[in-house]
Amino acid sequence: MAPAKPGPSGPAVPAAVAGPQIQLIPASAEGAIDAAEEAVDLLLDSGRAPGDVLVITTGAQHPWAEHELSFGETAYWAQHDAGDDVFYTDAAIASRAGSRPVVVVAVNGGAASADVLSLAHTRAGALLIVCGDPQQINAVLGTGA
Repeated sequence: MAPAKPGPSGPAVPAAVAGPQIQLIPASAEGAIDAAEEAVDLLLDSGRAPGDVLVITTGAQHPWAEHELSFGETAYWAQHDAGDDVFYTDAAIASRAGSRPVVVVAVNGGAASADVLSLAHTRAGALLIVCGDPQQINAVLGTGA
């Protein structure tokens, strides 16, 4: 008699599904940066270290990033590499940013494309917060409209 083949000891999919928790904060494109700022403030108030947070915008650059980029790309990315503070970038160059425990995406124009949300998801260690139009975001994430 052939030995019995062991069956799976648990669900076969969890490892592929494992990843950061995802939170959606409804906001208009015009209000997405403000919503992201409120989320960052709450994170910091709850004890998150500023260096734990990466903010990505899909439209216009966040004012902090615009200001810091005025000093040149080298200084801007040096701040990212130092990891001491919240770092703001836009979707066009976010692939250069490293992973952080929390990623906040402000869908403030452009689009919440699958590429942007996928990138944000891979950069988020524990929590991904997306601020924007829930219908647009859910359509991109494939969770319904």
